[in-house]
Amino acid sequence: MAQLSLFDSGERLLTDDDRGRITYIPGFVDAATAAAWFTALRDAVTWRSERRLMYEREVEVPRLMGSYRLDPPPAATPPPITDAAARVRERLGIAFNSVGLNRYRDGRDSVAPHNDHLNELEEGCPIALLSLGATRRMTVRAKEKPPRVIHVDLEPGSLFVMDYATQIHYTHAIPKTTEAVGERISLAFRVKRRHDGEGSGIYK
Repeated sequence: MAQLSLFDSGERLLTDDDRGRITYIPGFVDAATAAAWFTALRDAVTWRSERRLMYEREVEVPRLMGSYRLDPPPAATPPPITDAAARVRERLGIAFNSVGLNRYRDGRDSVAPHNDHLNELEEGCPIALLSLGATRRMTVRAKEKPPRVIHVDLEPGSLFVMDYATQIHYTHAIPKTTEAVGERISLAFRVKRRHDGEGSGIYK
């Protein structure tokens, strides 16, 4: 089992083998900028709640969500999103065209273990998660043997990068916690597959 503490610094390679590559970059955005972006996005994003069918009953998704296209971004896109997208694109050299936002209001909000739907992603492209606000723990778990579990505390301003193969071989989650934690906002940058239709292309 691998674990990173809040006191680690510098880019960290968590795994890099035939099951995929995962990198954690603390301090990708400086503290002042991360705090300003958090406040701006908390107030500017049109947050939505959703309900989903689980175990034959409809339940409320335990977080708030938002999403934006980036190719190009609509005029109403909050500036921190376009600024963050530019920094992530420059660092990784990937033309991300979509960003999904999650807002965790407290420790009761979470994301269950899952992998992204590969039919929605451009093959070979990574997923990059930028964290703002409170620190929350990410748990990454291998689907097959040999078993592997990675815990990493996602600090504000950090960037967590999973390559395409990891979505085949690992799940990732933000577990609930009974600890007193503040709000967190995550920005998940993806390259979504383009499906051309009439007029401009749309993204699934």
